Amino acid sequence: MAVTQVKVDATEARLAAIPAPDKGAAWIEAARDAARARLREMGLPGRRDEYWKFTRPDSLTAPEAPAAALFEMGEPQVFDGFDRVKLVFVDGVFDADSSDDPALAGVEIERLATAAQTDIHWARETYGILEARGQTPVPRPLAALNTACAGDGVLIRATARAEKPISLIYRHESKTSDAYLHHVIRVESGAELTLLENGPAAARFNKVMEVDIADGGRFNHVRAQGRDHERRAATHIFARLGAEAVFKSFTMTVNGQMTRNECVVEMAGDDAVAHVAGAAMGDGDFHDDDTVFVTHDAERCESRQVFKKVLRGGAVGVFQGKILVKAGAQKTDGYQISQSLLLDGDSQFLAKPELEIYADDVVCSHGSTTGAIDADTLYYLRSRGLPKAEATDLLVLSFLAEAVEEIEDDALRNEVTARLGAWLARRRG
Repeated sequence: MAVTQVKVDATEARLAAIPAPDKGAAWIEAARDAARARLREMGLPGRRDEYWKFTRPDSLTAPEAPAAALFEMGEPQVFDGFDRVKLVFVDGVFDADSSDDPALAGVEIERLATAAQTDIHWARETYGILEARGQTPVPRPLAALNTACAGDGVLIRATARAEKPISLIYRHESKTSDAYLHHVIRVESGAELTLLENGPAAARFNKVMEVDIADGGRFNHVRAQGRDHERRAATHIFARLGAEAVFKSFTMTVNGQMTRNECVVEMAGDDAVAHVAGAAMGDGDFHDDDTVFVTHDAERCESRQVFKKVLRGGAVGVFQGKILVKAGAQKTDGYQISQSLLLDGDSQFLAKPELEIYADDVVCSHGSTTGAIDADTLYYLRSRGLPKAEATDLLVLSFLAEAVEEIEDDALRNEVTARLGAWLARRRG
């Protein structure tokens, strides 16, 4: 289908407004050129696009980033109590002085800005490749925009079990910053890596993470999105799994006027496991969109999508999730659940769960529900002496528990639960 002139004009205006990244080696310039061509063929997203009908993309596609006020919560940042290797970005630019020595992680870590100048680099087999694969059958133009324009990020290659989690910290210091980061993760056969992410990043943030997991590799990802409420973000994860590979990603989202998280997983090897989960809480002009696409293209693979959202005060939650089982992907086990808890009559939850199956020996299920707090359960807690606000918070945390339990590490799971509880307590106060 031909791109409309409106989309053509919007796309060219957006490209023209982004400073060109420093010219790099032939491989990255080829990847950027290919991404620009993909973007021009698709055009930037609009409300008429099927996968954007629940979310207005205007603030993510406008040539200039809407201003976002800085906000200080007055409490330690999430993950501060963990022994980790910290890599800090300020408004999309790597801050070496605030970061730890990358060698402490026991894996290969480089800046994209540095590696892009190298003629031969392992990332050339991945940068832009997984993003391009993830454009079919659903176009993801903001990801192509990122591949074309990102000038920084991290390249991580794990050949064994990482000694410590790697923590990417995103700081927001300019009210009008417009940041693009592109990360490439390679987990070799039998290796294991845990990646943490937190921070508001910028007034507007566009991030792509390509994760290639070889046979028997394990990748654990825990992300916290919050703090500056006026921020806007479009994030993308593209993952490819080999045989017996494990990919687990969890996202906690609180605050944020506009957050669109896309996750595209390709299960290419037999007996692979992919879990994608999220817990979101927001009120007022909060809009949170989780869009997930999992493709089973091998036998005996397991996937789980578990998303819970708690909304009030006019907040909007969106979930679009799909499980695609290709012909020959027998013994597939696919599970998808999306649920919302509406704490008032002004908020809304918009869901589009999908299954598309071309194999005949599979177990796949999906479900989506929306409701209020159960009055009988709330009455029971209040009859035992709990004030209404505290009883409500307990029920909210219980509702979110299924998603939070997808985090493997006990300490990380407890940290996320504590942060969710603290957010509820502040709103109660």
